[in-house]
Amino acid sequence: MSTAKNKPIVAPSDPPVFKPSRNIPKQTTLFLYVRAAGRCEFDGCNRYLLEHHVTKAPGNFAEQAHIWAFSPKGPRGQPETKVNMHDISNLVLLCPTCHKLIDRDTVRYTVDALQSFKESHENRIFQLTDTKPDRASVAILLKGRIAGNAVAIPLEDIQAAVIPRHIGQRGMHEIDLTGFSDKADPAFWSLAANEIQSRMLRFYETHFDDGVPRHVSVFALAPIPLLVYLGSCLSDKVPTVLYQRHRDSEDWLWKRDGVETEFVTESIQTGSDNSKVAILACVSGSLDLTDLPSEIDDSYSIYRLYPKNVDPGLGIVGSDASLQSFRRAYQDLLRTIDSKHMNLPNIHLFPAVPAPCAVAIGRDLLPKRDPAIIVYDYDKAKNGFLQTLEVNNR
Repeated sequence: MSTAKNKPIVAPSDPPVFKPSRNIPKQTTLFLYVRAAGRCEFDGCNRYLLEHHVTKAPGNFAEQAHIWAFSPKGPRGQPETKVNMHDISNLVLLCPTCHKLIDRDTVRYTVDALQSFKESHENRIFQLTDTKPDRASVAILLKGRIAGNAVAIPLEDIQAAVIPRHIGQRGMHEIDLTGFSDKADPAFWSLAANEIQSRMLRFYETHFDDGVPRHVSVFALAPIPLLVYLGSCLSDKVPTVLYQRHRDSEDWLWKRDGVETEFVTESIQTGSDNSKVAILACVSGSLDLTDLPSEIDDSYSIYRLYPKNVDPGLGIVGSDASLQSFRRAYQDLLRTIDSKHMNLPNIHLFPAVPAPCAVAIGRDLLPKRDPAIIVYDYDKAKNGFLQTLEVNNR
C-alpha cells in the first residue's frame, strides 16, 4: 500500500506564456482605413494609398503602423504592455516610405509626435467629409513673388478656411507667377497681367469635380496691382469668397470673434480739372498728399478711403464682415465720383490695402459704367509710387 511519502514529487508547472498575435482584427483595420480616408497620416504626406501613386492602378498600398511598438524591443517599444497593441488608438495608417522613416528615426518621431499626426489627420478628414455636395467650391490660387520671395499656399490651409465648404480633389486652379522676372523689369506687369487674363478666360469653362464652377474661393498672394487685375477677371455671376492670410495666426480662416471695422470716405482735395481724379485707399497703411508723385498735382480731385475710428494698419481686415464694409464704402465712392465727374476717362489709384481688398477693388468695377483704374505700386527702392497697370480699360 502506497503512502503519501512514497508519491513522486512533481514540480508545479510554469504559467503559460501568452504571445499576442500580430494579426490586427479586421474590424479595426476597416475603421482605421475609414478614419484616415485611405491616405497616409504622416504630417504633410497625405498620399492616397488605394491606388499606385504613379500608374493609378487600384490596389492596397497602405501599412498599419503601431505607435507604441508591438515588441518591447521595437521602435518606440516599452518594457511592459501598457496599451492594447491593436487598439485603433495605437495604429496609424502610413505609406511604406513614411512607415520606414518613423521606425528609423525614433528620436524625432516619438509616440507623442505620431499621436499628434494621427489626431490632426483624422480630425481634418472628419471635417472635410462632414459636408454636403452643394458645399463644393473651386479654389483660385494666385501666387506671385512678394519682396522677391516666392510664396506658398498649402492645400490644408485652403481646406480649413473654406469649411463648411470643401475643395474637391480636382477643384484647384493655380496661376503661378513666381517664375516671372522681377517687377523692376518694365515688361513684368503686362506679361503677368496677360498670364492672369489667359488663365481666367479658360477658368469659367473648365469642368472640375462637380462640373463648371458654381462657387469660387480666391486665395491670392501677389503684388497689389496684379491682385486688382485678378479681381477684374472674376465673374459677378458666380458666388465668390475672397480670403486673406492673417499674419498673427498664419492661416486663412476669417476670424469669427473679431470686431467689424467700418470704412468711410472723404474728399481731401478739389481739383481744378474735373476730369482728373485720384483715390487713396488707406487700409493697411496711411497715405496723404505728400506721398503722391508730382504728376498728381492741384488739378486732381482726390478722395481717401480709410477705416472709421481706428488708425490704418496690418490686421484691420480680420473678418469677412470688415471686408464687406470696405467693399460697400468703395462702391459708394465710385458712385459719388460718377455723379460728380461725368464721363471720367480714368481714376488713379494709390493702394495700401491687404490682398482681398485689392481683389475686391478690381471685382467691384462695372465694366460698362466705371472708368479705367490706373493702379500704382509703391517701390521701396525709389521711395515712391510708380504707375503699373490700367484695369477696366473699355
